[in-house]
Amino acid sequence: RADFPSVVVVGLGKKAAGVNNQENWNEDKENIRTAVAVGCRQVQDLEVPCVEVDPCGDAQSAAEGAVLGLYEYSELKQKKKPVVTAQLHGSDGKEAWQKGVMFAEGQNLARYLMEAPANYMTPMKFAEVIEQKLRSVNSNVKVHIRSKAWIEEQQMGAFLSVAKGSDEPPVFLEIHYSGSANANDSPLVFVGKGVTFDSGGISLKPSSGMDAMRADMGGAATVCSAIVTAATLNLPLNIIGLAPLCENMPSSRANKPGDVVRAKNGKTIQVDNTDAEGRLLLADALCYAHNFNARAIVNAATLTGAMDVALGSAATGVFTNSSWLWTHLYAASILTGDRVWRMPLFEHYTKQVTDCPLADLSNVGKYSRAGGACTAAAFLKEFVTAANWAHLDIAGVMSNKDEVPYLRKGMAGRPTRTLVEFATRLSQDKQSV
Repeated sequence: RADFPSVVVVGLGKKAAGVNNQENWNEDKENIRTAVAVGCRQVQDLEVPCVEVDPCGDAQSAAEGAVLGLYEYSELKQKKKPVVTAQLHGSDGKEAWQKGVMFAEGQNLARYLMEAPANYMTPMKFAEVIEQKLRSVNSNVKVHIRSKAWIEEQQMGAFLSVAKGSDEPPVFLEIHYSGSANANDSPLVFVGKGVTFDSGGISLKPSSGMDAMRADMGGAATVCSAIVTAATLNLPLNIIGLAPLCENMPSSRANKPGDVVRAKNGKTIQVDNTDAEGRLLLADALCYAHNFNARAIVNAATLTGAMDVALGSAATGVFTNSSWLWTHLYAASILTGDRVWRMPLFEHYTKQVTDCPLADLSNVGKYSRAGGACTAAAFLKEFVTAANWAHLDIAGVMSNKDEVPYLRKGMAGRPTRTLVEFATRLSQDKQSV
């Protein structure tokens, strides 16, 4: 036809494949995301500025494939790929398409925040980007960018001990989205680790691959992007986002191995490895999260290399004290294809962090490397009294090489869409817990 100079044809695989119980995802949706992403990239290679996408029987998945598949961080390059805008072909599934665009743009925001160099995406800059995004999509929002003085007032000694090694001042970002008809409805509280660059501190990391540690604020990026997306979708629930933001750097002021610091709840922590810093930030942020009578507290963090060793980039590890929370997270992940897998919170691991020579807790397990993701989770549990808490260790899903075919190589922004879908389900589940 004359109105389309180029037509790209893609195969969608087996028809009506549905949920694959071995893979824990909806195969149709994944196939559509992948096929549309491949098709859109083809159009981009042809330098066609606009592509109309067939909804493929699932307009939301098609939109996700298009918007995720075309994204690339090229802010700082002079030579960029041609811009391609994707739109729905026909009028079938307009709303679902729009929803897919919002979900994908949410994940792309997280990818942008994670990929940006650490000298551009400082704690303050991160907070400003989120504030600007949030205010532009919804008026029912409050943003507090808390300074070092406030953090000191809150007696967040663990967080401050990490931040003090850098000249870049720390920020505690607190965002409120009030989507519920009732302002007093218990909120969902998201907490995200926001280490904008992690050198390891005095326990310095090897230099090879250290540049990737600009994405060590992936927890903060995914939870804040999920809240921006929830606000864009006008979800009918209250959400609070908390992100302790700082750098972990070696200096004469930095934490030293063996130092003991005091967290907000009064517990003392022996910092045996200064590169196990994420749990120090989260300890204080989780204590603070208990001020809000939360319906659930969900934290995300690129916490441990051990998580990557355990599951690689297949799924986010979830450690939770609540089967109700797990059920919702798991169901959400089947739809989004950004999978989660449950991990243990056994007392077995708690013993390894509480058996400590100088303080109440050590920030590494006494058998150092054994079950590293599990001992980190056990450490966090010492700062949680809430009945519904989940910790997502996203270190393994931080970046994409070629495993997720609809994401280009680079920081992945996972599992933002799963968090958004989870929040959507929570807004529909009126069960108060």
